[in-house]
Amino acid sequence: MTEDARPEPGTRLLFRWRKWDGGAHWVHECVYLGSDRWGDWFGQLPGWDSSRPGRTFTPQHPNVTLVPPSGEWVFTRNAAPHRTRTYIDLAWDVRWEGGEPIGIDMDLDVVDREDVGVYIDDQDEWDEHRVAYGYPADIVERLEAAAADLERRVIAREAPFDDATPAAWLDRLAALGLR
Repeated sequence: MTEDARPEPGTRLLFRWRKWDGGAHWVHECVYLGSDRWGDWFGQLPGWDSSRPGRTFTPQHPNVTLVPPSGEWVFTRNAAPHRTRTYIDLAWDVRWEGGEPIGIDMDLDVVDREDVGVYIDDQDEWDEHRVAYGYPADIVERLEAAAADLERRVIAREAPFDDATPAAWLDRLAALGLR
């Protein structure tokens, strides 16, 4: 994630996603939690807004999101009893802009669901959009390799995809006492 001034931990903000063509995508209401050696962490509480054109999602469980310095993916860990433990969006150009995080959703996702296990999702959307939007070949190759590596790391429960790393950030989110 490229450098820009970070807000104070506890600051509420919006995380804005767009598509490769610049079209609007998800906007998540969240709070900046701080950073560690893995990158910047954000939190979202039940009832906060997540929406995109044509769809609104209201989380039922707390979650924390990590944006690593590379800006090539965004890792979300949902608190139990959510059925989806891990959701990683493959991304491009995730960075700070105007004091808030923004990024391009690149379709591919690495998911860990308690009923299915770990898998790469939305391959059909990836195949469609890489042609429709004209994703550059080097970015396609780079993100496909990143998805395979992330899938391996999630299966192995390597940090930060272990239980302890996101649990500490979920605790920090709870300690803020926000509603």
